Amino acid sequence: MNTFFRCGRYRFALDGAGSRPIVMGILNVTPDSFSDGGNYRFLDDAISRAEQMIADGVDIIDIGGESTRPGAATVSIEVELQRVMPIIFALRDCGKAISIDTYKPEVMREAIMAGVDMVNDVRGFASIEARQVVSDVEVGLCVMHMQNLPSNMQLAPAYADVNDAVTDFFSQRLSELDALGVDRARVCLDPGFGFGKTLAHNISMMRHLAEFRNTFDLPILAGLSRKSMIGEIVGRPVEQRLAGSLAAALGAVNQGARLLRVHDVAETVDAIKVWQQISN
Repeated sequence: MNTFFRCGRYRFALDGAGSRPIVMGILNVTPDSFSDGGNYRFLDDAISRAEQMIADGVDIIDIGGESTRPGAATVSIEVELQRVMPIIFALRDCGKAISIDTYKPEVMREAIMAGVDMVNDVRGFASIEARQVVSDVEVGLCVMHMQNLPSNMQLAPAYADVNDAVTDFFSQRLSELDALGVDRARVCLDPGFGFGKTLAHNISMMRHLAEFRNTFDLPILAGLSRKSMIGEIVGRPVEQRLAGSLAAALGAVNQGARLLRVHDVAETVDAIKVWQQISN
């Protein structure tokens, strides 16, 4: 695996002295995200939240303008741009890497021109247009697997073998990115916990993270924070899933994940510090 993950203006160490899991903080500027929808849809609130994440030790701030919760409706390009561009302009020089969470090539293009360091695509750069937008720039890329679309992904998820399906998807997408000359040093992979998967599928993928990492020799991102799989295990509503989310995050790190996408930055950073002291 590459020593560094190249992410726009930033390089994150993946191994060696001083390296640690990379913490990506979630900043949803939407009215309907599953956990914090509506909390940060106004610019001042979003900036305050970002400032708190920076103080808490975040590495990457992931800005999303369209909810991808199960059953979520799509929004227009214009609405998504209206939501995300002001916060991108406000944070692009904040001293932390900025990521845009979008699958729309038009939004990717505008966000990259505005200075984001990473594109996080829940559809895994499925369209040739999306791949072309990111092919000749220096931003980091997160390639995520999702079965179907947010509107129907949790209706009846089914696989012959979920890990084989995710592996095949990553292989195809990486080949397509390779053909466009994309340097794999700026790519990470996200198996897509909760995106068209049952609890059994999610647990199976968790146990397979090291295999994904070893197969592709790329860093793995795990997005588990407050998700329904945590709720199914602990029997708690979304606002009471912190402990379960921290346990899942450390479990993912133990299985080989190098990036964690989380709501609770301070608590995750603290948990990583304790885990590293013990494991080292």
